[in-house]
Amino acid sequence: MAASICRTLKCLQPTSCQNIKYGSSLLDVRLWQAVLRVPVRTKRRLFIPPSANIKSKTQDEQEKKARAAGVVVRQEYMERPINISCTAGIYDPYVPPEGDARLSTLTKEGLKQRTEQLRQTAASQLAIRKIKDYDSTFTSKEFPGIGQQIFIDAHAALTEFNKEKLHSLVTERCYPEMVRGNRYKTLRWRFIESLEPPRLVQARCPDMISKGNLYGQVTVRMHSRQTLAIYDRFGRLMLGDEEEPRDVLEYLVMERHLVNPYGRWRLHGKIVPAWAPPKDPIIKTVMIPGPKLKSGEQFEDLNYQIPKPNAVQWHK
Repeated sequence: MAASICRTLKCLQPTSCQNIKYGSSLLDVRLWQAVLRVPVRTKRRLFIPPSANIKSKTQDEQEKKARAAGVVVRQEYMERPINISCTAGIYDPYVPPEGDARLSTLTKEGLKQRTEQLRQTAASQLAIRKIKDYDSTFTSKEFPGIGQQIFIDAHAALTEFNKEKLHSLVTERCYPEMVRGNRYKTLRWRFIESLEPPRLVQARCPDMISKGNLYGQVTVRMHSRQTLAIYDRFGRLMLGDEEEPRDVLEYLVMERHLVNPYGRWRLHGKIVPAWAPPKDPIIKTVMIPGPKLKSGEQFEDLNYQIPKPNAVQWHK
């Protein structure tokens, strides 16, 4: 194609130069321009670029235009990822009695509580038998101590921000709940002593996706003394106190994928009873607005006095 264009231009060069030299009329100039125009076929475009105002069009109009241009629009599927290494929640959560005390069986409420406790105990015994079929080392007497140690190691890894160790001690459901909001904070947690020996209060063996895909969930009651202090990124105390221990009553849920031979017991969540006292408010650090400076002014020249802390409204 390039060689033929060059030959045509060489043949027309003497004629065009003669027209320019001996005839300067407008007709000769137009004739020269017409002779120099050589039709060249360009590459055929299979896709036409969209117009500039395509954002103002609706989605249906865009799809019609794409079909007319031969572009196939893929259908979007809203899919949720499924993690089979743990369940998405707590199956049949344990409901602790109010005040964690046992009522008298002579009263109506006490008799109802005793009947519910017998029903929960029978279901727990069946679940423990299923768990022992897959985990031969599981015992209802020794497991509460193991669950308490998992709880202590998980919170110690959380204060040190050891993600690898924390993933091995908590499930994929519990991990985001523990690390959410702790990016710019400093945690100080310490386990002092156990006020009561931990005990197993409930066991369940649910299945997910298929009938044989079993999971073991065990609820452990733990009454201990702990200290907790949370500092913000400026080093100011937000919650708790490092020197003041508190008595904490917790119901921990441990889970294991029983079908997986390499599975292990991990912390899955906590059960907060409805009668539990409310948590202490968090003290947040706020910025005190200063004076508005004009052009050419310096803050040191204003002799600005910072207001007293009593005048500042602290958001809790």
